[in-house]
Amino acid sequence: MARREKGGFWVAFTAMLFYPLSAVAAREYRRADRVPRHGAALLVLNHVSHFDPVTDAVFVHRQRRVPRFMAKASLFRTPLLGRILRGSAGIPVYRGTTGAGDALREAHRTLREGKVVVIYPEGTISRDPHGWPKHAFPGVARLALHNDVPVIPIARWGTNLVLDGYAKRFRPFPRKKVTYNVGNPVDLSGYRELEASTATLREVTDLLMSEVTTLLAEIRGEEPPAKEESAQVDDA
Repeated sequence: MARREKGGFWVAFTAMLFYPLSAVAAREYRRADRVPRHGAALLVLNHVSHFDPVTDAVFVHRQRRVPRFMAKASLFRTPLLGRILRGSAGIPVYRGTTGAGDALREAHRTLREGKVVVIYPEGTISRDPHGWPKHAFPGVARLALHNDVPVIPIARWGTNLVLDGYAKRFRPFPRKKVTYNVGNPVDLSGYRELEASTATLREVTDLLMSEVTTLLAEIRGEEPPAKEESAQVDDA
């Protein structure tokens, strides 16, 4: 069995807080062994609930790794959550400002150090009324193309049934199930030989989110909606 990655006081504190919170839902992990037990990895997930980081942190921690979350910079200024994010080496995202590049540089450094970075490319919980992934930012493509590390697509479903962020409803009863479905690393070798143009970044972003959507469809046993034309957005 692989040794657990050490995380320090704040990771241990977060685990003591998040494990009981996540227990309000049952869990199912499909092919969790695809998460590397050592070395760098970029985990690409859909985002359907504000409860996601709680169960996602526990999921990654159960794979004996310490997750480094990319999160909105404003969250780092909140009293408890901000301290947890800073203490566990979270990466603030300054989207839409001159600091956007700084967020990516920190994520690049974290990957170079052999750590696990967790990213929600949509940037916020899905605005699709049925919870399917919507438009994603190309920062995920920049990280994936500039770092020769496993890029793992992961779909998760069920957190939105516990905590519906847009309807602001918390429904722990009856107990729900949160399911994770982990895909194989996405082969991006052909793209790494290309110039990192806006078109290339958009194509890679869409490819990664398509993999996540396919995994989500497997969980839900449903066909995803027809793919929409993606807008050209050059942002983190």
